[in-house]
Amino acid sequence: MPQFQMSHQEQLLPNGTSDCDLWRRIHKGINMAFKGEDHLDSLPLPVQRMHLIQVDSVQRWMEDLKLMTDCECMCILQSKPISAEKDEQSELILSSQYSTSDNLQLLLKRAWIISTELTRIAQKLEKNRWQRVHSMTVRVNCHVRSMINEYNAFTRSSSEEMNQLENLLIDKCSEFTAFTERCIQVEDEQMLKSMKSCINETLTTVAQYFGQLIELVLTHEAQNLLRQIESSDSVYITESAINSLFSLTQEGTHLCRIIAKEGGVVALFKICRQDYFRCLYPQTLRTLASICCVEEGMHQLEKVDGILCLADILTDNTHSEATHAEAAAVIAQITSPHLTFTQHLSSFLENMEEIVTALVKLCQEASSGEVFLLASAALANITFFDTMACEMLLQLNAMKILLAACSDKHIVDTPYSRDQVVTILANMSVLDQCASEIIQGNGVQLLMEMLFERSSSGNSAEVAACERVQQKSAVTLARLSRDPEVADAAVKLSCIPRLIKLCRSPTERNNSDSVLVACLAALRRLAVMSPDRLEDSDFQQLVKPRLVDSFLLCTNMEESFV
Repeated sequence: MPQFQMSHQEQLLPNGTSDCDLWRRIHKGINMAFKGEDHLDSLPLPVQRMHLIQVDSVQRWMEDLKLMTDCECMCILQSKPISAEKDEQSELILSSQYSTSDNLQLLLKRAWIISTELTRIAQKLEKNRWQRVHSMTVRVNCHVRSMINEYNAFTRSSSEEMNQLENLLIDKCSEFTAFTERCIQVEDEQMLKSMKSCINETLTTVAQYFGQLIELVLTHEAQNLLRQIESSDSVYITESAINSLFSLTQEGTHLCRIIAKEGGVVALFKICRQDYFRCLYPQTLRTLASICCVEEGMHQLEKVDGILCLADILTDNTHSEATHAEAAAVIAQITSPHLTFTQHLSSFLENMEEIVTALVKLCQEASSGEVFLLASAALANITFFDTMACEMLLQLNAMKILLAACSDKHIVDTPYSRDQVVTILANMSVLDQCASEIIQGNGVQLLMEMLFERSSSGNSAEVAACERVQQKSAVTLARLSRDPEVADAAVKLSCIPRLIKLCRSPTERNNSDSVLVACLAALRRLAVMSPDRLEDSDFQQLVKPRLVDSFLLCTNMEESFV
């Protein structure tokens, strides 16, 4: 959790707790069940709606408007059925309107609103905005009741523990509302200060019960879906359950942890080992890739010999390209260099040759850019995972296959794909034999083109991918230019002027320091081979000084528009 320094404006409460401390405790209560994700500036994981955060604000307001304005009347209508005799029929109609996935999405949206409101209450309480605190408390009370009623309307069973938590949360919300109502009737400042500590405790308890209930509900739903997957012989029911499970994995890493702990990886690999469910392999593998972003999923994958199963799928030519691509996506996920818990994948080394061979073949035969991206991403990660992979790739003529693919704009059609290719080239370039392969495949020309990589959309993710392409192409040039033949080809293709431009013009490299360092390194390597190709000013500023001095000079350089 981030550390905050208490400002002189923060007043200590009567119990010795600052308002900032209160905010921390509220989030701790909400996130109590969500271990590892208790950052102050984060909402509880079930409601970390990243796709909501990223959409247009007006669109999000439109989506939330109905929930925000109708919560009180919804609460009353759902709590008091119009007809007791037709209650069972009404419940059936309500529950059949939406799928399990839709109902869970509604639940998560409601939970996101509640957690947002709790955070806002803490902010208003910090400023002693008692009228606002009370009105927002009433709104939270309504939302909590609506959320519980909505969930109970579509769930067929709930545990005694869940019922107890629901009652505790409702009671505490009612107590909270009554407490804040009394506060707005009090005018004595000293009395309000004394009441504030009790409100702090109540708010923290509400957040705690809310977090526990959401955790329990999501665990319950994950168990139900996994039970369907394990017990059903129906392709339709199993497919529906897997799709709902996949939707849950998209809500954040904590849901992936819940699914993994409840045996999700085991259940899904059972599907991948049954020919009867072959048509479900792609979505099953896609769900596995999502779950394996967390350590619990990786441990389960190792226990059920998941690597061996993936190797069998990749090497089985009777499977569809879609199945192979999704298996490649799982490999890309579990070998990601960003994960810190891949060291235990000992079985991966035992099957690496078969996997690498299958992935190279998938790159060569890919019918679309998406398939190539998944296969090349897996290969790129494997080159980080183990150095033997680079030698395997060289023996399999992977360099020639990748370079040929880059000439097909239908296959390598995005900066993301080029990022994977240049990553593989950069990691392979440490091998001496790689230089001749680059020359034969016209690879220097490709690296030169990659130095001009620019985003066409301005999307932040695409811009970052373009920066990586520029950086890695410069790194690859620097490594390969130890070979005189490669250095000569690079000089003839005017790589030196381009590298100088990238060093001197911040906009050309999108103000990226990593691109600058890589370009300086490549320029210095080429300057050793062809010093006469540099002007004296470039040599004095970009080559002769220490690398750090040239770096500082370029980062402080103002671009000329003359």
